[in-house]
Amino acid sequence: MGPTAGVKENMAIQWFPGHMHLTKKAIGDRIKNIDVVIELLDARLPGSSANPMLAELTQGRPMLKVLNKQDLADPARTAQWLAHYNSLPGTRAIGLDASMTTPSKALIPACFELAPNRGGMVKPMRVLICGIPNVGKSTLINTLTGKRAAKTGDEAGITKLEQRISLADDFYLYDTPGVLWPRIIVAKSGYNLAASGAIGRNAFNEEEVGLELLDYLKTHYPQMIEGRFKLEGVAAMTDEQLLEAIGRKRGALQGGNRVNMQKAAEIAIYDFRSAVMGRMTLETPEEFAVWLAAGEKLDAERQVKKDAIELDRKIRFKKIPRPDSRAK
Repeated sequence: MGPTAGVKENMAIQWFPGHMHLTKKAIGDRIKNIDVVIELLDARLPGSSANPMLAELTQGRPMLKVLNKQDLADPARTAQWLAHYNSLPGTRAIGLDASMTTPSKALIPACFELAPNRGGMVKPMRVLICGIPNVGKSTLINTLTGKRAAKTGDEAGITKLEQRISLADDFYLYDTPGVLWPRIIVAKSGYNLAASGAIGRNAFNEEEVGLELLDYLKTHYPQMIEGRFKLEGVAAMTDEQLLEAIGRKRGALQGGNRVNMQKAAEIAIYDFRSAVMGRMTLETPEEFAVWLAAGEKLDAERQVKKDAIELDRKIRFKKIPRPDSRAK
């Protein structure tokens, strides 16, 4: 593991979002009549929880980035991410906890700041809200409306169909199903998404995700881990040693007094998700930029190889002439 984890090419994370293409089409159709797009992000992993398809789909519409679950995230890092997004053109960013009514109300004035020419019955504000599964979108909508307008749950993909919700006489909010994207370009993002609960547990190996999580946390939040599990010298441990130590402390043992590493990983992941170790964030804007650049470079290299293989296949099956052939 270690610092190169963010540029790994092989991963244990796989997802198969069956409704992804339908949702992509729905967003593409709806965006023509939308004034502002709200993207709900997980404040513990803002870069990894941002959908890279949205920039293409939203066609340059004003964007409000909402860092949800900020009560679980590192406050200093949340401030860094808010500053980063607020420095981008046509973008505003706010942080909130979706269960808190007053911060949630800040969404409406923020949208009017981004689209000041909208408002009133003649030109009502039309807002599309997007977010990955399990980021708290339905809970936020229910808080905004004061009722159960959207179904909520702790499993990915609860919202299945687009809904229109009136937050005021001149403010319409269009909800969409949580949607992931076809391929993971940033390897580290896959692990962070799995650790946060955005990906169903059948799509990843818990032990590998737990090791990746601890590899990061022991570097950036060693004292929180030591306090939670009553350990010492966490920063000097390998991730495997740390996971084993956590398993022993929490009684995750099997035959021969061996640690059940899968169970220990489940404990570590649960404690991160519930913030009982403390408020932690898995990435900074600078880190994510490095991971993204490395991921895009690997992806481009893979595409070159794929194109070369496809070209060779077409030549061998005589679908196209060889590049050096000359017309007689």
